[in-house]
Amino acid sequence: MNDDTEARHGAFTLDELADYLDSGRDPVRPDIEADTDARAVLRRLEQLRVASADLLDADVRAAGASDEGWIASVLASIRTTAHAGRDMPVPDDDPTSHLVVTEGAIRGLVRALGDRVPGVLVRGTRFTGDVTTAGAPIDVEVVVAVVSDAPLRERADALREIVATALHEHAPFTVASLTVRVADVLTPGGHA
Repeated sequence: MNDDTEARHGAFTLDELADYLDSGRDPVRPDIEADTDARAVLRRLEQLRVASADLLDADVRAAGASDEGWIASVLASIRTTAHAGRDMPVPDDDPTSHLVVTEGAIRGLVRALGDRVPGVLVRGTRFTGDVTTAGAPIDVEVVVAVVSDAPLRERADALREIVATALHEHAPFTVASLTVRVADVLTPGGHA
């Protein structure tokens, strides 16, 4: 969809607002922060993310440390928060073709990879750099919540390794840096 047909919230699309929220509102965008409708949507998106985190906490308490499949069911419900984002051009030898992959597709890939690491919930993926230029160097930050029943660093390193491999194979950009940041630690049977 192009911006002319997408629903707007104030002057912005949902994708633009979700990307801004994914960035942690950093750097601050005065144009978005001054838009009443955009701020209302940002509040609702934040509430959805808090509700998703609460759902994860409830599942951790209910499942305890013995059920390794609990995270897959929670992630299935959270996937509805994914969004398309910007188009990333895919390098192609045919000058007449115009291939793209969306940020949302790459985020979905990272979330699916997070499903493979027990006790890890990918909360967000941020791309910094010019994603609209094929092959451009991009910094990637993956924000996760981790259950504390195993060493956190091992889980973050495991996720970093599989994400780096997948991005090398599938992303239409050069990964300049890849950071996995643990934003929340969850305890089985407890809270973050």
